[in-house]
Amino acid sequence: MTKNKSTKIENYADLEDKGKRLEVLINLSNDLREKEGRTPISFNDFLFLTNEQPELILRNIFQLFHDMVHYYVPEGSDEYPITKESIGFMDYNTYNLFQKNCDDPFFADRLFSNRFLNLANDFKKGIKNNHIYLFEGPPGSGKSTFLNNLLLKLEEYTRTSQGTLYKTYWKLDIAKIKKGKKSDTILSDELMTKIDSAEISSESAKGQYLAISCPNNDHPILQIPKSLRHKFLDELITDNDFKKKLFESKEYEWVLKESPCSICNSIYNELLDKLDDPMEVFNMLYARKIDYNRQFGKGISVYNPGDLVFSKPIINQTIQNLLNNLFKNEDIKYIYSDLAYTNNGVLALMDIKENNIHRLMNLHGIVSDGVHKVETVEEQIKTMFVGLINPEDKKHYENVKSFKDRIITVNIPYVLDYNTEVSIYINKFGSEIKNKFLPRVLNNFAKIIISTRLEPESPVINKWLLNPDKYKKYIDKDLLLLKMELYTGKIPSWLTEDDIKRFDKNVKKDIIAATEIEGQKGISGRLSLNLFNTFISKYSKHNNLISMEMLKSFFVEDSEKFDSKVPEGFVNSLETLYEFNILEEVKEAIYYYNVEQISRDIQNYLFAINFEIGETVKCNYTGDSIDVNDDFLKNFEALFLGSTSSEDRRKQFRKEVHSEYITKTMSHEMRLENKPIIKTAQYFDLFKRYSDNLKEYSLVPYHDNDNFLRAIKDYDIEGFNTYDDKLKRDVLRLISNMVKKFNYTEAGAKQVSIYVIEKRLVDKYKNFRVL
Repeated sequence: MTKNKSTKIENYADLEDKGKRLEVLINLSNDLREKEGRTPISFNDFLFLTNEQPELILRNIFQLFHDMVHYYVPEGSDEYPITKESIGFMDYNTYNLFQKNCDDPFFADRLFSNRFLNLANDFKKGIKNNHIYLFEGPPGSGKSTFLNNLLLKLEEYTRTSQGTLYKTYWKLDIAKIKKGKKSDTILSDELMTKIDSAEISSESAKGQYLAISCPNNDHPILQIPKSLRHKFLDELITDNDFKKKLFESKEYEWVLKESPCSICNSIYNELLDKLDDPMEVFNMLYARKIDYNRQFGKGISVYNPGDLVFSKPIINQTIQNLLNNLFKNEDIKYIYSDLAYTNNGVLALMDIKENNIHRLMNLHGIVSDGVHKVETVEEQIKTMFVGLINPEDKKHYENVKSFKDRIITVNIPYVLDYNTEVSIYINKFGSEIKNKFLPRVLNNFAKIIISTRLEPESPVINKWLLNPDKYKKYIDKDLLLLKMELYTGKIPSWLTEDDIKRFDKNVKKDIIAATEIEGQKGISGRLSLNLFNTFISKYSKHNNLISMEMLKSFFVEDSEKFDSKVPEGFVNSLETLYEFNILEEVKEAIYYYNVEQISRDIQNYLFAINFEIGETVKCNYTGDSIDVNDDFLKNFEALFLGSTSSEDRRKQFRKEVHSEYITKTMSHEMRLENKPIIKTAQYFDLFKRYSDNLKEYSLVPYHDNDNFLRAIKDYDIEGFNTYDDKLKRDVLRLISNMVKKFNYTEAGAKQVSIYVIEKRLVDKYKNFRVL
């Protein structure tokens, strides 16, 4: 009894599981039906949609491609915000297009992103549609990854409601054709059996209908006779702004000028002959969403160099027989080429080698004339032809002038933006890799790699800058570091005001135009990843974070690994800029601006210089007790003259200040005008100079202070508590500000601060100005 009860419970459970599985399957089916949207819609419904959303419905592959790109890439921000004259060098975020949900992400730098978006915008204008687009770049530049991801996103986009592109679909009503005014069609039982059971690819006949999907992906609007199309659309569309674009712009020229394929044209004419009623013809006309499927070569066909070349016409004999029997003639030639599959789609050649050379040459006449002969039938070709090519393979077409005029080459060089290069490392090795580096150092690795890809000569930059040599003290002799900043869309603040003013629209255009020859040589993307892996393996297990010293050691001491590709002196220049920048960071971190303290310091100094060295006096202005000694005077004067000023120079400064204090400040302003010292002109002048120089010389009091260096080293250990309170406050402020302002970890802040002090960078860069 118990066993039977248990079995019954199990049966109920099994039924419940089956019910859940069935519900899940039904939900999946509904989701797929909604997503795929393959059910044809009547021509009447299609016209309703055309009026409601004309820009969405009236598109060809080039307009669809443009919309796809902008669907994934948001509007860019303008370049070079420091100036007003824009050349459209935008900062585009291409993450959704080239990286998101891609097995092998492609990272587009700012230069290529602009190049690519400009191309997509030209597609929208309809001015370059009868060309072959070849993306040219050296091996290892990521061309294949770029194109694979681009086609993946195109296919993905066409499955969205925004990415729908319609094609012609005929649903021939056999009964109506039989009853047509001019029809003598008699369909045998045998033929009806064939029609009922025929299911060939996307063409099928069910019941009393023979359904034929246009193999050439004709847009449904093309079935309106060309001579009547303008008038028809004028009456159909109510949006006057769109109609102006439709009838006047190059973008929509195809809507009014293109003709349907030979198959659809023949079906239309035969139906019109049989039915003698255009309305009945259009009742058999439907619109169906084009299915873009790279795997099956529908809408997207990709050919590798080793793929065999087929040129045999495609004839579906079953469909042909059905049409012949239905219309009782052979006027409809159901024949097309493999190029029909990519009409209103993309045909891509992966590298112009081997069989793809032959394919490219075959496309010459097709692209030029827009037609392709299939036996006796002319096939209209409206395809986006794209391909990848290495520079050395251009020889296959560059000597054929007429062919060359039909090719548009888009450079896809090695990455020239160090931020993008860093993103590639992070993608490959994980985001945690950033935590192994001191700030700036990871970027510097990328800059060294990119330096090998840049041309050493920069005629445009040398012409633009009034005196290029003055910057060579701060950056490399070839100004590659300046190039790198400009290529990321930044104007370095360390450029002089005159040079920034001269950075006008013409200069910008010339600089961007010059990038067309950049990135064709140097360390490739693949080699860069290998070098980075070697570098990380060597230094990541070090006790300290990866530093500039380690970077220099890797690229300079092991330079034989790089075949002299890194420009001479570049790493040393990069180190100089790095050291100067971290010196400025430490200065700002230790800098403590206190109005009250500055005021007390100035008042105490003005009072103390009236006494002899060695005296201890009480300041009448602040009440502070002052030991008038050389250290007291030197610390104050160093903020005005620098830490390396000579004793004679300091005495001269002291004498000048004292003279003004006696002859003007004390005798005139304070005694005659009864001003307090903090209201005198000398006080205001010293206060301004003190404030301006305080940050610049903020490290001076600590420069030769061994206790300060030891306190930094002891920062995170118990011995730190043995130092006096002021020194501890200074070190805590230094570390805290390095973390907050410059994104260091506490360990990194300590490491860099020690480096700045021990390397005596204050002395080394005493004559440098702020960059």
